[in-house]
Amino acid sequence: MFNIFKSWLKNSLMTILLLTIFLGINTATWTDPSQAALPSGNAITEGKALLRYALPIENKPVRQLQASLEDISTQLRANRRWGAISGDLKQASRILSQPSKILASVPKERQPQAEVWIAELKSGVDSLRELVNLKDKGKILVGRNKLLDIVTELEESMVTEFPFEVPAKYSNLPTLKGRATVAFKTNKGDLTAVVDGYSAPITAGNFVDLVQRGFYNGLEFTRSEESYVLQTGNPRGKEEGFIDPQTHEYRAIPLEILVEGDKEPTYGITLEQAGRYLDMPVLPFSSFGALAMARPETEVNGGSSQFFFFLFEPELTPAGRNLLDGRYAIFGYLIDGKEVLDKLKQGDTIESATVVEGIENLVQPQAA
Repeated sequence: MFNIFKSWLKNSLMTILLLTIFLGINTATWTDPSQAALPSGNAITEGKALLRYALPIENKPVRQLQASLEDISTQLRANRRWGAISGDLKQASRILSQPSKILASVPKERQPQAEVWIAELKSGVDSLRELVNLKDKGKILVGRNKLLDIVTELEESMVTEFPFEVPAKYSNLPTLKGRATVAFKTNKGDLTAVVDGYSAPITAGNFVDLVQRGFYNGLEFTRSEESYVLQTGNPRGKEEGFIDPQTHEYRAIPLEILVEGDKEPTYGITLEQAGRYLDMPVLPFSSFGALAMARPETEVNGGSSQFFFFLFEPELTPAGRNLLDGRYAIFGYLIDGKEVLDKLKQGDTIESATVVEGIENLVQPQAA
């Protein structure tokens, strides 16, 4: 019922790639021009970075700061381009030298903490400059990651309200008005994921609600395809989704996709069906460990409890040209435990799933 046909993907991907070559379309063509702060050239494949860019904020200096710090790892992979890394750090220093432009988007009551973060960022950038002189790649990456974690906190402090209204027709479903962090314990090790209600409030709310109920505890991974998907969430017994104990009915979740540049998600239709072939979701299939809602192949609104981890493989499912984008709803990304996820196979077990942060953002439907 919930199969995503790998052979279809391969054949379709080949068709798209041939068409792309014929038309001379490159990766940049697939990026919405409104997302000017996104780093150019390379598609983003890091879950934490994608989550940062998905935050509903409009402060350009902090986005430029983020892009400069993220580019460091790209330059280190490209034969350690020390000059380019120095340029990234100079750009970061220039931005941090004008803190008022960053603080302009932070509510007054949060500005004292934001000023502390900015001071930490300034100090951290100076430390990275010294490490560049020593050409210490390992320490540079560690320092860069710590600074980006601070940037995440700074950007999150800029969000003051939920950016849109969830359609009233879905008021019977739990919603996530913000983000939540979920910790999984499996028989192979631990995983941590951040679930994004800013981009997929219904899909994320359903998932967090089920985690809170203990629904996934003890469930097996029922499907595993190398370099493709790892799926779970099929309850024991004949049912293939969550049966609400109050209504005794299958809880169906609509397909929910927020497109770059849109103010709210599109519901109940794939982007292909909507004729939006080149539009990109805010949460794309471009990161190892993306969490996505599984659904029956022919029922876009038939998802429930089953979900899959996307095992991103650049050659099979390249970022920016991924045929799953716009067809299935991503609602979060793995942020820790990639090496564990890579080991998990069909038959392995989720021993427990727990909401460790953000449960206050879960909004339950009003009783009728």
